[in-house]
Amino acid sequence: MNLALTVEIALTVLLAATLVYCAILERRLAALRKGQDGFKETIAQLDASIASAGTSMRMLKSAATGAAETLDERLARARNLIDELSLLAISGERIAERIERSATVQMERARPPITGGRATPSVLADRLDALKPQVPRTDGPRAAAMGNVR
Repeated sequence: MNLALTVEIALTVLLAATLVYCAILERRLAALRKGQDGFKETIAQLDASIASAGTSMRMLKSAATGAAETLDERLARARNLIDELSLLAISGERIAERIERSATVQMERARPPITGGRATPSVLADRLDALKPQVPRTDGPRAAAMGNVR
């Protein structure tokens, strides 16, 4: 009986050890399942974030395309305005040259006759007066209007 009792005690101890090991294993498996559930939630959130990022990228691409088209239109209008302004500037330069030529011709026609190779003294005096700087008097508007200087 001794041998049978010893074998039964050994089996009982082994069975108790197996039971303790199964309890520990069950706890670890429960923790793993919880981690797996958390991992599933994380993957679901990541999937939703990827889908949202894809939608945002499509919207951004659409907005960029619209902005590029608007910019192209404005650039084309700006180029047209530059061309028009260039034409207007060239035309204005031509008109200014014509006016200058016309004024030069009129001034030459209006020039007083030269006597003896020299201009008359009154013409020279008028020209010298025109070259003098005009400094208005500060003692009244009438003096400033007349151009008298002290």
